[in-house]
Amino acid sequence: MTGTKFRNIGALAMGLAVAIMVATPADARRGGSFGSRGSRTAVAPPPTRTAPNETPAVQRSMTDRPAPGQQASANARPAANATPNRAGGLAKGLLGGLVAGGLLGLLLGNGLGSLAGSGMLMALLQIALIGGLAWFALRMFRRRPSLAPAGGPAASAFTSSPFSPAGQGGFTAPTPAAPVAAPVPTDISITRSDQERFESLLAEVQDAFGHEDYARLRACTTPEIMSYLAEELSSNATNGQRNEVSGTELLDAEVAEAWSEDGADYATIAMRYQSIDVMRDRNTGAVVSGDAERPTVATELWTFVRTGRDPWLLSAIQQA
Repeated sequence: MTGTKFRNIGALAMGLAVAIMVATPADARRGGSFGSRGSRTAVAPPPTRTAPNETPAVQRSMTDRPAPGQQASANARPAANATPNRAGGLAKGLLGGLVAGGLLGLLLGNGLGSLAGSGMLMALLQIALIGGLAWFALRMFRRRPSLAPAGGPAASAFTSSPFSPAGQGGFTAPTPAAPVAAPVPTDISITRSDQERFESLLAEVQDAFGHEDYARLRACTTPEIMSYLAEELSSNATNGQRNEVSGTELLDAEVAEAWSEDGADYATIAMRYQSIDVMRDRNTGAVVSGDAERPTVATELWTFVRTGRDPWLLSAIQQA
């Protein structure tokens, strides 16, 4: 009886799993993450308000993976309050030194004077003087202001977006999940024209992928990304299917990080967008999966790269 019950539960669970898989709409490039983020390819990008969950590092890449020691160093992020409280330590040391000196003088019978006869008043005065100096020093050190961590250009680049106000689609001001650490000198700012380029690339890549337009994809992606997209298009064709993507609209976007290295600029952008994304039979045009009437919403991290005065190109896609 118990075995039959467990078999029924197992069959029900498997049926639900199959139903969920069938009900999930097919979106372009939903098979993981791929591409290159330069030296940060093996490092997970920081979370943003648009993509608050931790996004794994790029899974498929032609970029060499760093050694374990280098990986640990790359993942290490300085804490906002990592600077020790030197003022407090120095004040405590001064107070301890004064008290210790006074006690030593007391034990040796000099410094604080003798506690007998007329030396009692001198000893009390010296004790009061030492205590007053210690209190004054402690107050002075406590009044020293602590240095607040500064946010880098990438953290404040979208404080105000003139072409896409917050809540109306497009780029919005990023809201870090944790205090922003001091920026590295290579952080770069993202301008309004950069934002427009990222938004246009999102629509261009999606539309070109949906129409299997290899020339357009090659014009707005790096050779590595182009190879992965061509591989997926070829796989769809082999299976007798075609991934149709249309009506892409950016709903929200934030800069996760932007930096420069080896003469190239990189920018990882968290994007939430909607599109009509279906898989069709190549011969009949029938919908195999997805909804041709309702758009699906996806959240991905797209990394763009540019060299010199060349335009931005798509270099990596990560599923958030």
